[in-house]
Amino acid sequence: MREPAGTPLVEVRDLKQYFNINVGLFRTKPLKAVDGVSFAINRGETLGLVGESGCGKTTVGRTILHLYKPTGGQIFYDGKEIVTKADIRSLYTKTAMVFQDPYSSLNPRMTVADIIGEPLDVHQMYKSKEERQEKILDLMAKVGLNSEHASRYAHEFSGGQRQRIGIARALAVQPEFIVCDEPVSALDVSIQAQIINMFDELQRDLGLTYLFIAHDLLVVRHISDRIAVMYLGKMVELAEAKEIYDHPLYPYSKALISAVPQPDPDVARSNQRITLSGDIPSPLNAPSGCPFRTRCVYATEQCAESMPAFEEVSAGHFVACHRTKEING
Repeated sequence: MREPAGTPLVEVRDLKQYFNINVGLFRTKPLKAVDGVSFAINRGETLGLVGESGCGKTTVGRTILHLYKPTGGQIFYDGKEIVTKADIRSLYTKTAMVFQDPYSSLNPRMTVADIIGEPLDVHQMYKSKEERQEKILDLMAKVGLNSEHASRYAHEFSGGQRQRIGIARALAVQPEFIVCDEPVSALDVSIQAQIINMFDELQRDLGLTYLFIAHDLLVVRHISDRIAVMYLGKMVELAEAKEIYDHPLYPYSKALISAVPQPDPDVARSNQRITLSGDIPSPLNAPSGCPFRTRCVYATEQCAESMPAFEEVSAGHFVACHRTKEING
């Protein structure tokens, strides 16, 4: 999938996204949804982003696309920092997003043709009605929809077909980079495989680059070149997909991998599942130091005093943990 690394297509440095939450009369407190995240995605690559609900995965994707204005940090696209309104407008013509819920992300009052054609209208990407119609039908064919579906409404379709409509809409601006926000989590398992395979085919045919956000580790493993793990607004581990499955180094990553279902009953019986104690802390009252320390059996006083640096411990394998060497021998 991936081309040799050069200038990353997408890069974020120390990205922060805080939301002010009312906590009393005339008092607000910042909810640190994303707190100092850094990573890069090479052209033609799929980076999987995983973590528990509420860890900030979706916020990262939306902030990269400037659907949210970043609180801090830098966002680069193809080597150029996105700063001005002109930069953001240009970014919108090269990027797109596929949303999690195919039921609520489509306008029920619009036909399939109008839903897919809306980005073409916004960016004035046709010269005649005939060209517009031709582009819409071509997009529908790319995602496996029939031309007779064009005049129908979203509620007439199944979940898998609705997600295909959403994907066709995302492809309308001929993007280079697509944020896929849990695009199969609302679908039946039998349909998930079809959609994942379609993402693979589209990447191969159109040279797309993905940020693939999910909580299903089996799905992420299938589609991703590299996988990043988030916890409570922080990125805690990043490595090649096979490396992170075979040799997870961060305690939270180890717990996630141990929970992945194993199809082989012998392997499943020998697999030692790691059960985490305690509840996930609130981002409004995040623990000091390492965010995972309140649930980590390896935590020490040092973990409470400072957030460990996100460092490369082996080629391409980054971890944010004070005790990586001790835990992993």
